[in-house]
Amino acid sequence: MSAGAPKKPLELVRGLGVWAASAIVVGTMVGTGIFLKPSQMAAEGGSVSVVYAAWIVGGLLSLFGALSFAELGAAIPEAGGQYAYLSRGLGPVWGFLFGWMHSTVGESASAASIAAGFARFLSVFVPAIAVPLFTFHFTVPFSATPYEFAFTWAQPVAVLALAVFTVINYWGVRIGGRVQVALTVIKVASILAIVAAAFALGHGSSANFHPFWPTKTGAATFSSFLAALAAALWAYDGWEDLNRVGSEVQNPQRNFPIAMAGGTILVAGIYLVFSAVCFYVLPFGSVANSQHVGSDVVRTFAGSGAARWFTLVMIVSALGTLNSSLLSGARVPYAMGRDGLFFRVTSSVHPTFRTPSGALIFQGILASLMALSGTFEELTSLFVFAAWIFYALSVVAMFRLRRIAPDMSRPFRTWGYPVVPALFLVGATALTVNLWIDRPLRSSIGLAMILSGLIFYRYWSRRTNRER
Repeated sequence: MSAGAPKKPLELVRGLGVWAASAIVVGTMVGTGIFLKPSQMAAEGGSVSVVYAAWIVGGLLSLFGALSFAELGAAIPEAGGQYAYLSRGLGPVWGFLFGWMHSTVGESASAASIAAGFARFLSVFVPAIAVPLFTFHFTVPFSATPYEFAFTWAQPVAVLALAVFTVINYWGVRIGGRVQVALTVIKVASILAIVAAAFALGHGSSANFHPFWPTKTGAATFSSFLAALAAALWAYDGWEDLNRVGSEVQNPQRNFPIAMAGGTILVAGIYLVFSAVCFYVLPFGSVANSQHVGSDVVRTFAGSGAARWFTLVMIVSALGTLNSSLLSGARVPYAMGRDGLFFRVTSSVHPTFRTPSGALIFQGILASLMALSGTFEELTSLFVFAAWIFYALSVVAMFRLRRIAPDMSRPFRTWGYPVVPALFLVGATALTVNLWIDRPLRSSIGLAMILSGLIFYRYWSRRTNRER
């Protein structure tokens, strides 16, 4: 290279093979939802058939979304995923609004809540973690009840977990991918072993599947189904995480469809058999009222002592989800920083490890602050509504790209187009409207926080245009 030639900027490396890509999909989806949602779905649905209808419809809706995102990921294998798709398909401002929501609060709050879940599971073995060190009381305007903030060892433990997995992913995407494969294999194998043992040793009965058919009729049954479906979709969430590391997936034209479609189908199968074993060994009412349905299932064939150790499976499950969340989440602020639409520090690539080092540190610091503050669960709930808005908009971008860029290379085309993505779009829109009706104030606050990003978009886009 001549002395006057411009230095080529560092880029991320394609270090995620098909196994690591699949582990990101499966490992993100199979988190804590599988252990918590069967009981909530039973309580909301009121019958076994409604619960299974919710699992099946939720699985199909997730699969339709995964197939649509697989087309986008194979055609536009870039860092940031939805940020890139929305920017190309609908315009830069739409991509920025997604990235603003994701980078400032969405992903950091999500990672903080996962780390806190890990700390809570760990407290089963180390009870001192949950003991408050000190408590603050704050007066809240227009509220008769003061706000109480308790600081326990759980907050520093959550920060430590965030730091460890941030460092793992800082050292290289291949290392992060291998860790993800290992954790995903362990937790999937553990869940399947528990299912097999419960069917063989749990002394269950087919009578426990009563009531199988709904006891309600008409609109009441449909309302129960929608409530159970919302819980199921929470458990399925995560099928889109692979798209954020599009620039690091090897042979994306082949591996995106395999990992996303195959991973979603595998997870749906795991959820169905796990729910079946819950209803087989426990009466329906016990499942609906259970606080820890997985532990209750283990207790039927191994006793109370073994049920306590079931928490280890939940710990591994939480760590696997945390690793994939941090690995994929940092790619959005990196892509925005690279385009000059976010803080400059997030655009840096480590010269040795070839990872988005600045974005990983930025994300880790924000997540740690939220973990220490203890307010992350409230922040996460604000963005459930927003996440589904952007899922729907991304599929709209896919439709528009088919029209405005018909010659774009599309190694994978969504099966059943246009019916499959249209069905996903209808489902996502219905869910978003339902969330707005159920939680209008919280949804409105979340939407307002997203739209506040327009102020920063105006500043960063003007600065970038001047520099160019």
